[in-house]
Amino acid sequence: MKNILIIFGSCLVLFLTINICLIPTNANAQSFIGAWERNHISKDGVKLKSIVIFSESHQVLTTYETLTGEFIYSNGGTWRFNNNIMTEKVEFDTNDSTRVGSIISFDVKISDSTMSVVGSNMKFKRIDNGKPGKLNGAWLMSARFKEGTKQLRDTTNPRKTMKILSGTRFQWIAYNTESKKFMATGGGSYSTLNGDYVENIEFFSRDDSRVGVSLKFNFELFDNKWEHKGFSSKGNPIHEIWSKRSD
Repeated sequence: MKNILIIFGSCLVLFLTINICLIPTNANAQSFIGAWERNHISKDGVKLKSIVIFSESHQVLTTYETLTGEFIYSNGGTWRFNNNIMTEKVEFDTNDSTRVGSIISFDVKISDSTMSVVGSNMKFKRIDNGKPGKLNGAWLMSARFKEGTKQLRDTTNPRKTMKILSGTRFQWIAYNTESKKFMATGGGSYSTLNGDYVENIEFFSRDDSRVGVSLKFNFELFDNKWEHKGFSSKGNPIHEIWSKRSD
């Protein structure tokens, strides 16, 4: 009888385990990871596009003109979400550098397909959930090659070049958390296929003429690093190594 009960108990545990695993959860519905889009109109009647990209640790929000790609605004930093409250620590802000280092919190509602800031008209639609691109995450430039010589960068320094990617969107930002200075940014859509990383530029804070340009690089992933080789929008050779952010 004891053996029968043991067998029955084991079967019950197995049954419950299997069924619990099969029960749908809202983990994906509540995940911010990926890219989000908002199309809106400025006070002057200009069509604008705002894109938010979330990695596991960092986020960036950028607004630019839909038709011309003219850069308007960007901010970003670390984030966490708890009890419907989004808390961000600002690492850069192109409109107000005094916000760098500050911590801000606000209410957010999220579903599988939409995200909105409570008490505002800011409502975003999901673009992707971190797939299908292979480079989802926040990265810091940790090395570059110049005339064949490898030049290392200390990623703990306040002067940073960060690139955040979802499954289809990318953005790089150059900034300094100590001086609170913003240098430049650019971004758009990307793809990774057959060893090629392709960027399609939709905005560039320094030069709107780069909008519409596509850049193709050979890329490789190893040890939480991403190495790529190709040419810049000016035709200059690029060979860079990026390290996954862990802070």
